[in-house]
Formats: sequence, structure tokens, C-alpha cells
Amino acid sequence: MSENCIFCKIAAGTIATQLLYQDELVLAFPDIAPQAPVHVLVIPRRHIVSLELLTEADRAEMGHLLERTAHVARQLGLQAGYRTIINTNAHGGQEVFHLHLHILGGKPIGPMVAR
Repeated sequence: MSENCIFCKIAAGTIATQLLYQDELVLAFPDIAPQAPVHVLVIPRRHIVSLELLTEADRAEMGHLLERTAHVARQLGLQAGYRTIINTNAHGGQEVFHLHLHILGGKPIGPMVAR
């Protein structure tokens, strides 16, 4: 746990949020600044700064994170489709430096266009 990380504090239960899913490795909760009718974050409980720092040793945990992301999307009724995003490092738009995956859905989402 990183003592200054908001997601670590959520995972530890010291900051309250509506948990949509949790198990021993991951948890999911609504984004505080939603960009779609459904905007959920799925995070590993363990503090991992970014996708950039993953190694082969993280393979099983990250597989679990992805599978549980699909599970959460199904729980939220997003079978018609949704977008998943992992922002990596500052140039990739990462604002909270604890690996997290966004689920966006609840409406048709067009193709991504680089600006």
C-alpha cells in the first residue's frame, strides 16, 4: 500500500465508496467524474503504479483483473457493449498512479479518434 494513494485508501477501506465488486485481489467502484452513463473503475488491491511496470510475475493477477472486469460489465448489464481503457503514465492520460481499468458503457460509444 502506498500511504498517499487514493486507490490504496479505498482498497484498505479508509476512504468509503460504493463497492460494486470486491474479492481478495481486485475491487470495482464508480468513477467520481463519469464520462459515460456507466463509468466504473476496476483496480488491483495491490499498489501497482502503472501498466508500464508489469512483469511476467504479474501475469496471473492481471488475468484475474481482466476476467473480473468482464464479470463486472456483465453484472452492470453492459452485454450490448462497453469500452475498457487503461491510461498509462502521464502522457497516456494517467492521473492516479495506481493501475486501474475504466469500464465505460450505457450508451453507444463511437470509435476512438486521436486528437
